[in-house]
Amino acid sequence: MLCNSQNFITRLQKQKEDALEYVIEHYSPFVNAIAYKILSGISVDAVDDCLNDVFLAVWQNASQFKGEPEDFKKWIGMLAKYKAIDIFRKLEKQQSREKNDNLIEQTPKYEDLQELLVKKEEKENLLLAISKLNSIDQDIFMMKYYLQLSNLEIAKALNLSKAAVENRLYRGKKRLAILIQLKERFM
Repeated sequence: MLCNSQNFITRLQKQKEDALEYVIEHYSPFVNAIAYKILSGISVDAVDDCLNDVFLAVWQNASQFKGEPEDFKKWIGMLAKYKAIDIFRKLEKQQSREKNDNLIEQTPKYEDLQELLVKKEEKENLLLAISKLNSIDQDIFMMKYYLQLSNLEIAKALNLSKAAVENRLYRGKKRLAILIQLKERFM
């Protein structure tokens, strides 16, 4: 039985190698774009490592995927994003250690710590507000502001027009502002 767009998920969950080949063939450009966007600033060589890690994770965690073939692209995109971020952080730490052979432990100032806590709380409030948007708007906001993809890239990834993406961003920002103001008012 040959792997196709209708049966690749079930074959992948049964650990059939042709399904993994299908996934690699059809999703490599998408995964590569995400990894390149995140890792190109720190190490272009890390992009290949990220691709390998993503496809290994897909192979190992295929049984955890519950959804339709249309949802698979989002799932593999999120895997790629998180793997790339992990690699970025690891390389960033490694580079900072190489620059500073004599790492001196510094205690953060009270103001710095307080500022970090405020920023963390603001980020959590924003993520909570984004989670109240509909699914497509959530995807658009995550791609735009966390993956930092352009509106055209988002439109291509979600099979929308660029104008539709821009409209959803505009309306979503208004909705987020209202949600955040309501939360602050009741706190």
